[in-house]
Amino acid sequence: MRDYRVEAELGQSGHWWVLSVPEVPGAHSQARRLSHVEDIARELISLMTDAPPESFTVRVDVKLPDAVRRDLEQSAALRAEAARAQTEAAQLSRHAAALLRSQGLPLRDVGQALGVSFQRAKQLVDEADKLAS
Repeated sequence: MRDYRVEAELGQSGHWWVLSVPEVPGAHSQARRLSHVEDIARELISLMTDAPPESFTVRVDVKLPDAVRRDLEQSAALRAEAARAQTEAAQLSRHAAALLRSQGLPLRDVGQALGVSFQRAKQLVDEADKLAS
């Protein structure tokens, strides 16, 4: 089965997606919505190659403006950084709870000292114990 790559790039006006199929010379079209790109491209390829629409696959390659791409890359980096910070914060909370508990504090006091519920304090201590073993 043949595979066609469709490049979809936001047009100058920002109201249309401009489509091109590099493997089919002269295959250009446009779509109002990104969700319509594959169907429009499939029809276009079928018309220009005389191939039945179900005889090939279409892969849409969305080309975003540079500013949007940069924002998305920065957003992904910040999400990854936040996930690392969240993991570290959870480790530190477990460690703090385990330290207080190891000093003989009851779970209710551990929770109150850490600003969490008794149930959360128990979870933290149990998770710390589990990781330690």
